[in-house]
Amino acid sequence: MSLTALAISDFASVVLSIWSTLCFMLTFNNVFLPFHAINVPFLTSGNPWAFLSRTIAWITAFISFERCLCILMPLKVKRLITPRSTLAALLIISLLTFGPFLLTYLRFNFVWIFYPHLNATILDVMPNDNEHFVLIEKIVTSICGVVHPVIAFSIVIMCTVFLIVQLRKISSWRKTVISRKSQWEYKSGDNLASAAPSAQNGISQREERLVRMVVVIATIFIVTYTPTCVMLLCSVVSDEFSMFGVYRNMFIIFGFITFLGQSVSGSINIVIYYTMASKFRLCLRSLLKMDLHDGEK
Repeated sequence: MSLTALAISDFASVVLSIWSTLCFMLTFNNVFLPFHAINVPFLTSGNPWAFLSRTIAWITAFISFERCLCILMPLKVKRLITPRSTLAALLIISLLTFGPFLLTYLRFNFVWIFYPHLNATILDVMPNDNEHFVLIEKIVTSICGVVHPVIAFSIVIMCTVFLIVQLRKISSWRKTVISRKSQWEYKSGDNLASAAPSAQNGISQREERLVRMVVVIATIFIVTYTPTCVMLLCSVVSDEFSMFGVYRNMFIIFGFITFLGQSVSGSINIVIYYTMASKFRLCLRSLLKMDLHDGEK
């Protein structure tokens, strides 16, 4: 369920990125649009995309934490991580990360402005200078822009390191036990000794896939999310680093970089989960009503 939620969030993130990219491309090709091609997409896609990326970060952290529980408490994890508890956790994550995003719209207004060089009136976005709305936006940006990403980032890193270390220990221990069992059965003349190598290989492959999947998730998350953290940290440090501030151009450049990174992450993740997570693959094929026996023919 958590992997499906992450895939849906990634898909929504990519759709928002496509909308912004389309507007910018039309502007560069001198295509007339009935709205401001930078300011309006910023509010209709850039803003929701930014808060959606926090949701993606926390879902990634939750998935990593689930994996840790599977290692720490393998016998109790099924009672702790149930479909209901997973759904509740995902809903809480969505409310805490995407809910405050609605408050930021108090800071901006859609207005119709006449531009003499275009000889046309187009839809634009103007900031509201009300000090209360400015304060609300600053608080939301500080909490959701800095606190949320840093905590989620730290959880993913710690869980990933823990998983890699623990899985390697477990793999080494199981290989030693199986090797000793195989030697004992061979010396005792047991014909079942030949089954030990296959079991060993099966365990090794399963654990190797899990470690590789976690490492790939963490690597993609770190690479694509670092520019976002830097951008939002600059927004908190300097009020002028914004869409309507002195450093507007630098803000737009950072926005393009973060859009590119998150778009790549959102596009690749579903391929990674489909390839490495068997349950996710079966669930997705079932939802798409694909023949589950195609791969066996």
